[in-house]
Amino acid sequence: GQWIAYDTRDQSGEFNGDKIGRTRVSDGVCQTVYTSKNGAGCGVVTCNPVDGRLVFIHGPEDPDADWSYGFSRRYGALVDPAKPNVAAHLDAHNYAPPFQPGALRGGSHVHVFSPDGQWVSYTYDDEVLARQAKANPAIKPNRTVAVSVPFSGGVKVNRNHPRNHDGDYFSTLVTRIVPDPKPGSDEIMRACEEGWVGASGFVKKDGSRQKRALAFQGTVVAADGKPHVEVFIVELPDDMTKPGDQPLEGTLADYPAPPKGVMQKRLTFTENRAHRGVQGVRHWLRASPDGSQIAFLMRGDNGVSQLWTISPEGENLRQVTSLPNDIESAFSWSPDGRWIAFVCDGSVFKVEASTGKAIRLTKPAAEKQDGPLPGAVVFSPDGSQIAYNKTVKTAGADGFTQIFLVEAGKNIH
Repeated sequence: GQWIAYDTRDQSGEFNGDKIGRTRVSDGVCQTVYTSKNGAGCGVVTCNPVDGRLVFIHGPEDPDADWSYGFSRRYGALVDPAKPNVAAHLDAHNYAPPFQPGALRGGSHVHVFSPDGQWVSYTYDDEVLARQAKANPAIKPNRTVAVSVPFSGGVKVNRNHPRNHDGDYFSTLVTRIVPDPKPGSDEIMRACEEGWVGASGFVKKDGSRQKRALAFQGTVVAADGKPHVEVFIVELPDDMTKPGDQPLEGTLADYPAPPKGVMQKRLTFTENRAHRGVQGVRHWLRASPDGSQIAFLMRGDNGVSQLWTISPEGENLRQVTSLPNDIESAFSWSPDGRWIAFVCDGSVFKVEASTGKAIRLTKPAAEKQDGPLPGAVVFSPDGSQIAYNKTVKTAGADGFTQIFLVEAGKNIH
């Protein structure tokens, strides 16, 4: 709770930051922890909740016409703030056969440590399949979800491709996607915006505890042939290095396969609603600390984007908020599981998860562009403060994104 990590990308949407920093909550002192070099960009930083290490997206150094920054050409970098500018590769990459189990063949994105600080989840785009698709229309690569786990000695790969590199962690895909899902089935064509379920997993119906699981957004095809997004969960085994029914490392024509014991399950079935599936501003699924509820955004019957929850067993679908305006941001739970923070109507709000009571914490902005930005709205580890971003206008410039804090117990009205 002493530091907030950030990157230095601008608001253009380009991946053009070259620094990872952190600011001290007590006095606003800023430190640059890492500076990328040789034309590489870096950004989208998150923090290990246990030991304070930072993980972030790193683009390719010495980019050229054949290998510039892209969804399938980036990796996770790890930095200990006590050792600035010393970065390690999270995920090993192996872009040409023979492929290596534990290594990926594409780009990883929005890396998030598990609550115990041991594993890392992220979305993934496959470079090998992206290139194969240019010659084979039957191959339709799309985004999916992967996990990296600690691995003694790291993963070593051959050097049969100039962009191959080793990684400190063993990395595998955990979701299964298909090019053309059967209409009305639970098959998905895309998996993304995942979140860890519970600080220590969740308790199942039979009383057993699932130690690790990820909730994610999966794109299905309804019986009428139209795609929409539903909430899914994937339960993870303790050992992520054992192959299942297909190669962990993948092939030239198919993705790396999930390990043995990975279980993928659909939680929501919203095909018959007026507003199908997960909708609203881009957001990541987030579970309550006890793992009993997974929160997401979906439009109510009146078309307004509201906060909803469902259990990790697919039960108790519930609309939490009934706000007159769309929720405008990603969101986070308070450490005690009582509150969820987000942006709505130009203000930071918190809502009581059990009752839906919404409390405005910041005064509404006169103009929408002057209000809180729709990115991270994050509770501090002790639950006392909420961090968010806002643009501060500067003479002669459009303004710069800055970090703000609001007391979580504050009540505007």
